[in-house]
Amino acid sequence: MSKIWRKASLASAAIGVLMMPLGAFAYQQAPMLDGMDLPPVDERLPANPEVITPLSEVGTYGGTMRRFLSGSNDHNSILRFVSPQGLTRWKPDFSEVIPNVAESWEVNEDSSEFTFKLREGMKWSDGEPFTADDIMFFVEDLLLNEEFYPNAPARFVVGGETMTAEKIDDYTVKLKFAAPYGTFLTELATPLAQEPVLWAKHFCKQFHPAYNDNVQAMVDETEAVEDWPALFRLKCGEVEAPNRWANADRPTLDPWIVTGDGYSAGSTQVIMERNPYFWQVDTEGNQLPYVDKLQWGVAQDAQAILLEAIAGNIDMQARRISNPANKPVLSENMEKGGYKLYERVASNSNIMAVHLNHSHKDPVMRELIRNKDVRVALSLGIDREEIIDIVWQGQGEPWQIGPSKSHVLYNEQLGTQFTEYDPDRANELLDAAGLTERNGDGIRLMPDGRPFIFNVNFPGVEQPDWGDALEIIREQWAEIGVGLTTSSVERSIYYSRGEANEHDFMVWGAPGGLDPTLSPRDVVSIHPQASWFSIPWTRWYLSGGKDGEEPPESMKKRLALYDAFKAEADQAKALDIFREIHQIAADEFEFFGISTAPNQWGVVNAKLRNVPESLPGAWMYPDPGPTLPQQYFFAE
Repeated sequence: MSKIWRKASLASAAIGVLMMPLGAFAYQQAPMLDGMDLPPVDERLPANPEVITPLSEVGTYGGTMRRFLSGSNDHNSILRFVSPQGLTRWKPDFSEVIPNVAESWEVNEDSSEFTFKLREGMKWSDGEPFTADDIMFFVEDLLLNEEFYPNAPARFVVGGETMTAEKIDDYTVKLKFAAPYGTFLTELATPLAQEPVLWAKHFCKQFHPAYNDNVQAMVDETEAVEDWPALFRLKCGEVEAPNRWANADRPTLDPWIVTGDGYSAGSTQVIMERNPYFWQVDTEGNQLPYVDKLQWGVAQDAQAILLEAIAGNIDMQARRISNPANKPVLSENMEKGGYKLYERVASNSNIMAVHLNHSHKDPVMRELIRNKDVRVALSLGIDREEIIDIVWQGQGEPWQIGPSKSHVLYNEQLGTQFTEYDPDRANELLDAAGLTERNGDGIRLMPDGRPFIFNVNFPGVEQPDWGDALEIIREQWAEIGVGLTTSSVERSIYYSRGEANEHDFMVWGAPGGLDPTLSPRDVVSIHPQASWFSIPWTRWYLSGGKDGEEPPESMKKRLALYDAFKAEADQAKALDIFREIHQIAADEFEFFGISTAPNQWGVVNAKLRNVPESLPGAWMYPDPGPTLPQQYFFAE
C-alpha cells in the first residue's frame, strides 16, 4: 500500500476517475441550488473538475442521508463519511493512493520533494479560490510556527527537520523534506494528514497574529480560550476534533458543509447541506454530491443507535452497531426496516487489546508492568476461547497483535505467543516475580503491601462488548490472584485520562491486521492519542527528546527503524525494516490482545445506490470515505 509513483495521472477509469477534455460537458447542478443566488455551475467548478465514475450507475439528485453520532465526541464518524479531502486519497479497494484535491504530482529521484499540481479554478465552499497560497499558509504560518505547533506533527517531520514549501505558481506547490520520505503520498491519504488543505487562508488568517493585530482582543472576548492558537482551532477546527464540525462559517472543500450550530456539546442533531462549489462531477457532467443533505442524530449509547437501525431510520452506517453480536437482530429486521447489510472487512489485528501502561505514575505498579514475566502471566491467565464464545458468538480466534496471517508481514510470534489459557503457569510466573503474599480475598500483594489490582476505564457507551469481556477477565484473573475493577466512562473522559497518563491499562482495538505500516502505533510509540502503552515515550519521540520520558533502548531502536522506514522509497527494503520492528515488538511483548477482529456489518437503505456490498473497515482508510459517499444516491 505504500508504493510510490514518480508521476501520477488520472488516466485510468478503473480507479473511478476519467480524464475528459475541457468543455466536454454541459455541467448540471442539483435542483436544490436552482433558487439560490449563485454563479452558474460551470463557474463554480474548476476548469478541470475531477470526473467520478459512479460505482454502478449515474445517480439522481435529492434526499437526506440519515446517520447517527454517539454523544458529543463522535466527530470521527463525520470525518469518515464526509472526508477525507486530502491532496491524495485511497483507491476504493485500499490498494494504492491516487490524486484527490491535487490533480497530479511529481516526485524527485530521492523522494524528498513532492510537487503538486492543483486544480485551476477550484473553490472553497464560500466561493473563494483555493490556491497554493492556502497550502503555503499552513506550512509557513502554522506548521513552522512554534506557538501553534510546539512539536510539529511527526507526519511532517523527516530527518529531525520539519517540512518546508515553495510556491511555484498559483496552482503548483512543492513540499520539501530534509531527507527521503518514501511514504509521504501514502501518509497524505490517511485521515490525519489533511492539514495542508484544511484551512482557508482568506478566512482563518483573521485568527492569526501575523495578519490581525487585534487577535488578542478576540482571545479576551472568547470564553475558555487562552491564546491565539486555541482561538484559531476553535474557529477553524482541527483534523480530529469536534470543533472541526462546529463552525458553519468555516470554508471547506468537503461535499457537504455544516449548518446552524454544527456539532458541539449538547447537540441533538447535526445537519449538513451540499457544498455548491464542490469540485467533482459524474460522467455526465452532474456536479456531486447527489444527496442534498446529511442528517446526524445524536444518541447517548450504542443500543439507541441499534434500535434506530432496526427501525429503518439509518440510511448507511456500521459505526456503533457493527458489533458481531448485533448481526442476528440486524438480519432479522431487514425486510421490516427496509435495509440491507453491507460487509465491513476487518483491518484491525485485534478486536480488543489490553494496553498496559509502561510509564505508570506509580513506581511500584510501573515496575510490575515492566516485568515481562508478569505480562506473560496476565496473558496466560485469560481464557480467550471463553470470551470469544460468550462475547463475540464464537467469531474470532485467540490473537495478540500484528499483521494477519494473509499479510506479507505476518509474524507468527507477534500474533500467537502466550494466547493459550494456562493459569498454572501464570501462577508460577507471578510467584517467581515475588508476588507470593495474598490478602483475605486471594489477591496478591505488591512489594509495598497493596493489593495487585488494575483499575480500568472503558468507553462502554460505544463498546459495551469490551465491558462484557472485562467482566470475564476479572473472574479469570481472580484465579491467579490479580484484581480488576472497571468503570464505563464517556469517550472524552476516557481519552483525557489516557493522554494524562492516568491509566493502569487502556482497552482499545489494535490496528495493523491489514494496514500494519499505516498504523503502527502498537509497535512503535508514535501516536499521542493511541500509543497507550506509553504516552510519555511518544511525547519524547515527537519532541525530539525535549518532553516526555526517554524510552528504553528497545523502543529507541524501533523508533529509529521507523524513521528509516519512512525515508525508504524501495518497497522491498521498507518491508524488511518493518519486519525487524515487528520482531523486536514480539520479543518485548509489551501488551496483549484477546481475539482477531471479525468482519463486521452495517446497514444500508434498500433504495440507496452505488454503495459497495463490501468495503475495507479501517481508520487509516478511513471507511466509508474512499468509496466516495458523494456518489451514493436514492433510487425512486
